Amino acid sequence: MIFKSYVLEKNTDSTDNCKMLLFYGENQGLRQDFKEIFKLKNKDNEILNLFQDEIIKNKNILINEIANKSLFKEKKIIFINEATDKILESLELITDNVDEEKIVIFSDALDKKSKLRSYFEKSENCGTVPCYKDNEITIKKIIIEKLNGYKGLSTQVLNIIINSSGLDRNKINNEIEKIKSCFSDKVIDGEKIDLLLNIRTNDDFNDLKDEALKGNKIKTNRLLADTVFGTENNIFYLNSINQRINKLSEIISLKQDIQNIEALISGLKPPIFWKDKPILIAQSKIWNKEKIQKALSKTYEAEIEVKSNSKIRKDLVIKNLIVELCTTASAS
Repeated sequence: MIFKSYVLEKNTDSTDNCKMLLFYGENQGLRQDFKEIFKLKNKDNEILNLFQDEIIKNKNILINEIANKSLFKEKKIIFINEATDKILESLELITDNVDEEKIVIFSDALDKKSKLRSYFEKSENCGTVPCYKDNEITIKKIIIEKLNGYKGLSTQVLNIIINSSGLDRNKINNEIEKIKSCFSDKVIDGEKIDLLLNIRTNDDFNDLKDEALKGNKIKTNRLLADTVFGTENNIFYLNSINQRINKLSEIISLKQDIQNIEALISGLKPPIFWKDKPILIAQSKIWNKEKIQKALSKTYEAEIEVKSNSKIRKDLVIKNLIVELCTTASAS
């Protein structure tokens, strides 16, 4: 049984009859949000956290937890983290014995050939929830909902929050917590928000990205030498690059109908931050559909490498990507 994530975010009651639930996908922030939703919903029940490696090493651990009913709580909620197809055998052994318990499983992206994903999709007693990447629309909605009642949440402030997150839901949640702590009177000061969210710490990378996408080899080489790459920011860097390339793709597809590039960019939704407009105008003059496809292919390959290979120097992957994008941009 397959559930839509955006439906369950509003109400998870439709999953109450599912013995086991699988949340999978690349959106780690959304998976974490669902874990918090189930914790809150079951705050009066016993909650147990397990990891796949624990279960594989001790095959009786799940069977024992199901057999040992809680004396003081009505139900037992078991979270299983970092699941892959390797855990399916253990789950099949306990499915028929799950009664008052609920098993909630969290996994990274699973392809269509995944046995774990297939099992949950086809089962009548289990449910699966794909957690796909957020886009600007969903991120904007999250911000507006979580800052409901706050004054000063202008379009410019929204864009600053979105730009600081790289469309990463985990980071959005952290930024919102900062805002709530700082502006306890629920009045957001637009002049303070930039400093609060540490936007300036990413200015060097944004300058590097912008010069590379303008095909400026001299400035790109200089900035590559000067820019410090934070080890925890690799996904932010990739998201920032992808976001700009996708925006350029949108502009290029609209250029056929709107000749005035400045008017075109001014009319984009969500609105472009004022200081980014001249940069986008310059970049849109040198990019075309063919270059965009090459760039998207390169960023996809870099993202796969960063996420799947823990032994590589991830900062070097980002730097190599920057060089390749600069070369693509400057090509005639």
